[in-house]
Amino acid sequence: MSSSEQRSTALNHARILSGPGSERCLDTLQLIRIETALREWASSGRRSDLRRSRQRVLLIFLLIRYTGARLNEVLRFEPGDDFDPKKRTVRLRKGSGPTCREVQIPEAVSFEIQRLLKALGPREADRCALKLDPAHVRRKFYERAEAVGLPRELGAPEVIRRSRAVELMQGDVPLPVVQKILGHSTPSLAAGYVTFSEEDMRKAEAFFVDRENRRKTSARNTFFGKIQTIRKGDIQAWVEIAALGGYRIRTVITHHSLTRLGLKPGALVGAEVKAPWVTIHRSPNDPECSADNVLSGTVERIVAGRVTSEIVARIADGTEICAIVTAQSLKRLGLRAGDRVWVAFNAFTVVLHAD
Repeated sequence: MSSSEQRSTALNHARILSGPGSERCLDTLQLIRIETALREWASSGRRSDLRRSRQRVLLIFLLIRYTGARLNEVLRFEPGDDFDPKKRTVRLRKGSGPTCREVQIPEAVSFEIQRLLKALGPREADRCALKLDPAHVRRKFYERAEAVGLPRELGAPEVIRRSRAVELMQGDVPLPVVQKILGHSTPSLAAGYVTFSEEDMRKAEAFFVDRENRRKTSARNTFFGKIQTIRKGDIQAWVEIAALGGYRIRTVITHHSLTRLGLKPGALVGAEVKAPWVTIHRSPNDPECSADNVLSGTVERIVAGRVTSEIVARIADGTEICAIVTAQSLKRLGLRAGDRVWVAFNAFTVVLHAD
């Protein structure tokens, strides 16, 4: 990725958090605290009509929390038309027109939405279930934020939406996927002659939402993209993947794995690299090394230990890449947060996953 492309991507990355008070957001634990408080409040109503009213507010919170929706989008939500429990998708409408987007939600949240809609009753669940006064919804969000010891303004729907975006980015969800979830216009997804269709983006979104809820691997670094080229050798094959961020990930796998996974050019795959296999280079130019994958980034944070240390660098599309190095290597590099670095890993260290 060129320097101009990196600057363009950084601007798009910043746009997700733009607006008044954009520096204010909640971390995952604070989001859980507010969610728990809303659940307790919703179930504590003595009268059935009061419980249903509170359950609507909880449902609005869950939709904003897990789809990154705007409040006005959620208030237009019609469960009979906009919720598909089989696909685990929620459709969000920007206005009264046909413009809308579908967002994948976690399985547990899908079950929770079904439970709340059932509690509201079929008549209310089919239509107009969430058509509440926006001021009333805001007030209840503010109250629950204060109830858990947070400033009331941190309970605003805009903060919840923004916090979801930050949570996704911290989970290494690529910027184009975050932008799709939030309804932002995305940067060009063309990478050479490789393009990502709406269906590709939907699969990418599902990949990261599923990964968020159940990780089955210890690998810290995850990428998603489309196979561009496959070159077969005698025993192994060279596979090059065009990632969503526009860069390439290269791996070498056996012919048996190629056949077993059913890989071919154009197929969508996930790629994982364990942190100890990533090396860090401090150099103004592309380092001269034998690694097949070399990406430019900025040191995000460092966790120093007595024997080993963790270095987390963020590359241009917002993806964080973690490396584990010895304490001596960290001292020799003399790195600090904000330093420009190169992260590198060999093709043999990349593990592919396919549906």
